[in-house]
Amino acid sequence: MENMQLARRIRAFRKLKGVTQQSLAEQTGISLAMLGMIERGTRVPTEEQLVRIADVLAISLSEFK
Repeated sequence: MENMQLARRIRAFRKLKGVTQQSLAEQTGISLAMLGMIERGTRVPTEEQLVRIADVLAISLSEFK
């Protein structure tokens, strides 16, 4: 998957669920700086990070695609 598309979808789902970056970072154990880079598309999240983000946002991994 193209990284910018993934980045946009992560940010869109986070906002749709009313979750702040800070809250998502705390709940996933991903640093706020790293989460920001993932949402800007400058870092590609690992599979484990994607799973944690999806779990916190209560969505399936397939919804990121």
